[in-house]
Amino acid sequence: MMEVGQKAPNFTLYDTEKTQVSLDSLRGKKVVLLFFPLAFTSVCTKELCNVRDNITEYADTNATVLGISVDSVYTLAKFKEEQQLNFPLLSDFNKEVSKKYDALYDNFAFDMKGVSKRAAYVIDTNGVVQYKEVLENAGHVPDFTAIQTTLSSIT
Repeated sequence: MMEVGQKAPNFTLYDTEKTQVSLDSLRGKKVVLLFFPLAFTSVCTKELCNVRDNITEYADTNATVLGISVDSVYTLAKFKEEQQLNFPLLSDFNKEVSKKYDALYDNFAFDMKGVSKRAAYVIDTNGVVQYKEVLENAGHVPDFTAIQTTLSSIT
């Protein structure tokens, strides 16, 4: 179980441009990881469009936002294009990163197994988790105010 104050586990995943992105390559930057269950679903669309519409708040705190789901790179690319998302989406198709971050449902809707939970992590410039929110109810969205407060408190 990962907790606030622990070093965030490194990972390398492909983004929608089929480029590998690793957490370690972002050391020195604040990072917001947003795990979400499935592209094209209503709550996921609402959540990620909220981030899109408020991306300047993240930029103002020098934070990099990464969306992560178990969807394929191709599905995420179509979703990103249709929703005009202005931050990277990463495919955790093999479910390894979601598992490391305690953000994986054993069973989801329609008997789907291994779907990312909705979760938010804020990682500081040294790679340490400063905020963690893992939601059991996929109908809820992360506390964006708490995320912004945490980002603002990181020097």
